[in-house]
Amino acid sequence: MNWLVTLAGASLVLLVLRDVFHTLWHPTRHGGLSRLVMTTLWRLASFLPLRRRASGLAGPLAMVVVVAVWALAAVLGWTLIYWPYMPQAFTYAPGLHPADHAGFEDALYVSLVHISTLGLGDIAPADGWLRILAPMEAIVGFALLSATVAWTLGIYPALARRRALALRLSHLDRTHPTTEQIDADAGAAILDGLAGAVSVVSVDFQQYAESYYFHDGDDRTSLARQITCAVNLADRAAGARHPDVRLSAAVLRAALDDLAAILDEHFLHTHGSAREVFEAFAHDHGRHTGAGT
Repeated sequence: MNWLVTLAGASLVLLVLRDVFHTLWHPTRHGGLSRLVMTTLWRLASFLPLRRRASGLAGPLAMVVVVAVWALAAVLGWTLIYWPYMPQAFTYAPGLHPADHAGFEDALYVSLVHISTLGLGDIAPADGWLRILAPMEAIVGFALLSATVAWTLGIYPALARRRALALRLSHLDRTHPTTEQIDADAGAAILDGLAGAVSVVSVDFQQYAESYYFHDGDDRTSLARQITCAVNLADRAAGARHPDVRLSAAVLRAALDDLAAILDEHFLHTHGSAREVFEAFAHDHGRHTGAGT
């Protein structure tokens, strides 16, 4: 029976490490646990009376919950590894009676001490394999801390790039460029810049998929609201007389199609056209695509 408990604990630790790996360091896959937590909180926020405010908190709160789940699952996993071997495989400080400190809560205490790298030493593993395993838990604890910092430093720049693109589209929409202005070298340059920015956002949604569950707030910085401006601009420029403008419009359209495909595959599942996907994107983020129409 002891080995079953130990095996369950080891499996739980490996599950956490796999989820951290796929969430942070695998660019084409995403952690199942983190995605489940993010999606659940996002959907719950959509049913709350103050949907706009709740959606704004969903992303940051979900990150906190995911990190907490990672830490608690890792602690519980190592607790299940230690517990069957207490007290016979551990040494105790003078004044502690081993028989009185061999329960589940004592194994939990040992796990918390090691994962936090405190190293108090009042209860320490004595068997060879446990003495090797305990420092490994400390390494995992440090890795979880580093992963939290890396995740935060990765997602927020991605959000900034997404909001900057939305604001750029808002600027274009408010200036109402004419067909003649678009059908020029300057129009080709604008379209090229938009295509590059859309491509960057597409990569961000793939590598930092959890950033989807962050609400952009203000309409001018909401990509869900502003993205149809880019679609309409590409459609207008497709019939331009200037060959460079037509080429740039085709590149922008391809970039938009790729973005729509990523959004639909990972989040929306509409199986519709790019415009339909962007409509669903706007609806999911509590907006209507009124910009650029």
